[in-house]
Amino acid sequence: QVQLVESGGGLVQAGGSLRLSCAASGIILRFNAMGWYRQAPGNQRELVASITSSGTTNYADSVKGRFTISRDNAKDTVYLQMNSLKPEDTAHYYCNKQHLPYVNWGQGTQVTVSS
Repeated sequence: QVQLVESGGGLVQAGGSLRLSCAASGIILRFNAMGWYRQAPGNQRELVASITSSGTTNYADSVKGRFTISRDNAKDTVYLQMNSLKPEDTAHYYCNKQHLPYVNWGQGTQVTVSS
């Protein structure tokens, strides 16, 4: 059974940094384009960063220049380095495939940025 496990969230002051990790079982991440998504209360889940199997990255305008997505294929793990965090980055963060069909969503990890 496919399982995604996100970690690395927390409470940070504006301007701070966090590094999220996404580890998987039951699926080989390195063969898939992967994405980091976030959902704030009252908002729809949005894709903020993606990375193809070959390493090409793409970012939402709201995080461009501040977030960096990467992958370690040897560890089958995807990361999201978040710098210069803003209060509006506060959300629950998830990883999943970039394209449908998604695999089972994990529990995600909460990121809270205080002003």
